[in-house]
Amino acid sequence: MLDSTATVRRIRIIVAYDGSDYAGWQIQPGLPTIQNTIEQILAGLNFNRPVHVGASGRTDAGVHARAQVAAFDLHNPIPCENLRKAMNKLLPPDIRILNAEQVHPAFNARHDAIAKTYEYRIWRGEICSPIERRFVCHYPYPLDEDRMNAFAPLVEGEHDFTAFAAVDNRYHTSKIRTIFSSSAESRADGYWIYRVRGSGFLKHMVRNMIGVMLEVGKGNVSREQLLARLEPGSGIRPGPTAPPQGLFLDSVEYPTDPPGHAVA
Repeated sequence: MLDSTATVRRIRIIVAYDGSDYAGWQIQPGLPTIQNTIEQILAGLNFNRPVHVGASGRTDAGVHARAQVAAFDLHNPIPCENLRKAMNKLLPPDIRILNAEQVHPAFNARHDAIAKTYEYRIWRGEICSPIERRFVCHYPYPLDEDRMNAFAPLVEGEHDFTAFAAVDNRYHTSKIRTIFSSSAESRADGYWIYRVRGSGFLKHMVRNMIGVMLEVGKGNVSREQLLARLEPGSGIRPGPTAPPQGLFLDSVEYPTDPPGHAVA
């Protein structure tokens, strides 16, 4: 029989999920969320003691993750590899634990992160496969993709991203963020792919960036108008906001990771 008085360990997990049927990461009363689903099964593995699982950041309803990072305290002395297997056995198939490891007791998945990378996928073909529809934004209408690709790096650097934050953003006082890289490519197989790596992201920030990029592709936003959105106190209202299903949290980086390594 396992000892319920065992020493508490800090566990870091890497989580992949299809966010289609969830109201985002964060617990919301009466709604299915990734956090609540994981916490419920962990409570059973933790001698019926509640477990708080803190992630590197909140993903919106319908947004996916290839490598979300989260951490929690656990009384159960079960080896990490067995914990990973037990969690995957109990979790629904649209949430998978890719890795579990013991870390320093003070590790914080959100505050210790130094960079995150997101990817947004747009399917440009006339017909979107029903198999792909949950994982792409389908936009078959005319766009100047070369213009979008050329404009993507303009958001790189440290800027005030108020004009790209959610209107109801309550979680961050400062809207200053640093974008390390921002790039887009038009692929021969019909996808337009946008990738952005930054120090952190505001609620709806990437989706609003994509919404503006779509306006760039339509010819409705000029280079000067895009740069104006990055000016402090621009007064430009955020949006338009692109649909969530094309967005993936791709990786999270920490200072303790080996050089050149991201949790992915």
